[in-house]
Amino acid sequence: MIDADEKRFMNLALEEARAAAASGEAPIGAVLVDADGALLAAAGNAPITEHDPTAHAEIRVLRDGARNSGNYRLPGTTLFVTLEPCAMCAGAISHARVARLVIAASDPKGGAVWHGPKFFEQPTCHARPEIVQGPFANEASQLLKDFFKARRKKG
Repeated sequence: MIDADEKRFMNLALEEARAAAASGEAPIGAVLVDADGALLAAAGNAPITEHDPTAHAEIRVLRDGARNSGNYRLPGTTLFVTLEPCAMCAGAISHARVARLVIAASDPKGGAVWHGPKFFEQPTCHARPEIVQGPFANEASQLLKDFFKARRKKG
């Protein structure tokens, strides 16, 4: 069940996605909150800006959240993402012991939660978050469609 606070956090993730798009990055955003609902980190995609292929929004918030909480494990946390995480990010989510994963839009091409390897269903997955279809799937999908449509026009 998604409540008003969770809608607010997903809206913040969408703001991060829009900021990523404005800087030329794929519009994907993520927000990490602790068990009490306090914001630990928020970020958008930045692999181009940071010259780092691992600088996906999810990885960036897991890194910042771990630093901010003083623990590489993030039990009790909820991660809000605008797009279904890829295999790399799903692995990091598992290793971080994120308790709950709220996803706005699915990603049939690159996602690894509901599609592709279905990472959290694998017997080798050590920790599985509760996975929730979150709000704003249409908004998150439209951001991506508009971004890549504009990039194709530029050539």
